[in-house]
Amino acid sequence: MKLNSLLIGSQTPILRLKPTHSPNGFLPRSIRACVSSQDLQGQSIAVIGLGKSGKAAVKLALARGASVVAIDHNQNLGLLEEDPHFEKHSGDLRTVLGNFDGDLLNSADRVVVSPGVHLENYGLNSLWHSGKQVMSELDFAAEILPKSIKVLAVTGTNGKSTVVTFAGQMLRQLGIEAFVGGNLGNPLSEAALQCLPSTSSGHKFQVAVVEVSSYQMDIPNKYFSPSVAAVLNLTPDHLERHKTMMNYAMTKSRIFSNMTDAKLAILPSDNHYLNEAIDGLKNELNLSWIGNYPGIKIDLEEKIANLEVPALGIDSQLKLDAIKVIGTHNYYNAAVAALSVVGLGIGVDVEAIGSTIEKLRPPLHRMQIVCNDSHGITWINDSKATNVDATYAGLMGLKGRKSVILLGGVAKVLDGQDSIGFERLVEVLNNHRCVITFGSSGALIQSTLSDAGLEIPCLRASNLVEAVHFARRMANFGDAIVLSPGCASFDEFRDFEQRGMVFQELAYA
Repeated sequence: MKLNSLLIGSQTPILRLKPTHSPNGFLPRSIRACVSSQDLQGQSIAVIGLGKSGKAAVKLALARGASVVAIDHNQNLGLLEEDPHFEKHSGDLRTVLGNFDGDLLNSADRVVVSPGVHLENYGLNSLWHSGKQVMSELDFAAEILPKSIKVLAVTGTNGKSTVVTFAGQMLRQLGIEAFVGGNLGNPLSEAALQCLPSTSSGHKFQVAVVEVSSYQMDIPNKYFSPSVAAVLNLTPDHLERHKTMMNYAMTKSRIFSNMTDAKLAILPSDNHYLNEAIDGLKNELNLSWIGNYPGIKIDLEEKIANLEVPALGIDSQLKLDAIKVIGTHNYYNAAVAALSVVGLGIGVDVEAIGSTIEKLRPPLHRMQIVCNDSHGITWINDSKATNVDATYAGLMGLKGRKSVILLGGVAKVLDGQDSIGFERLVEVLNNHRCVITFGSSGALIQSTLSDAGLEIPCLRASNLVEAVHFARRMANFGDAIVLSPGCASFDEFRDFEQRGMVFQELAYA
């Protein structure tokens, strides 16, 4: 099964710069000049979806000289032309909220789609198949990144934010400037903006570490071409959008589709969906495996990662005993981040990365210690655990500490099953103090756990505030109260970040 491989766009002139310092000496840098800051002059761009990524794409399109129509179904949003951030471009910008005339898309030279917008909406699928240039925000940004910037891209169902965060921290601790973003934090369009000649400061980063969601790859990318890419894992999630696990695997594997010249591709060693999805690319990539060689094996007892990729001359051990992040799954996250950074070919070796391990910190909302309160309770925010596998990984890191576990929100149905998957948590939950379920799926989670043999108390709350109230009553001195919902947040919150922030406020209260 061959993935679509699309060619990179036109060549740009090469500039020679002075050598740049690296941890192991000096590396020469060849930098391709960025495209002209007005390369879209006279073109019209339609941007659909005006969340963080969409707004960044609007800024980038305007900076490249295009006129922009910014579209969103939410009629309660403000007009961008009235936003001070867009004030100097207001004459080239028009915002359309709610229903709109489809001719707006037909008449545009390009249509840029935010990751939150499904291709089935707005007739986008038909438009794309008709030959219209329909592209993701990720690809729109990648089009103008200088070829000198190494791109480290990470996707997967779980762990991608942590690996991206760790990789960024490793690079920065070693004195290498890195943009860290994509699906995490800052959209790639913000990095691309820094690369335009019209930007006074110019780009200051050598590496872009990019978290990539499956939504960002619904449309096959033409310009996004990582130097190193990883798919960390693949478990049932977002199937309301992708429908089947095979579709999900094919979409995730598009992260490799523009990689050539035997660039490093990292995958789990035991996922048959991914193995089938990348079958047509195996001869074009340097495949490395999480859990096998060539790749990464971890001795959890000795806390040592063995990294072996003979094709890249990598054969080293990485000591992980100094890591201070909760959970043994973070040994794998740190090891994948390390191999990815080494695989960039920027003069960093495993020994240098070893000096960064002690200072690694998790991203917000992922097994984040919020506080230790006056009652001896540790509050842990794992709001980013939006599926059962993420919750399981987090709970496995709590061995030896009794905890009150908060589960709830909108549960996700597994591929081809009636189950929501929470039964697989019962064995690990039985080692804890109590479970409290909440939100729209609270009752279903409670009955699922009970039917699967849960032996500890399980209370049901109507919402997160009530769940925290119950948790305070149930926790003993020395326990932890852990929000690790295993569910989406949209029944009560805007996103998992808002849910995590509310939990933190309740913890401090």
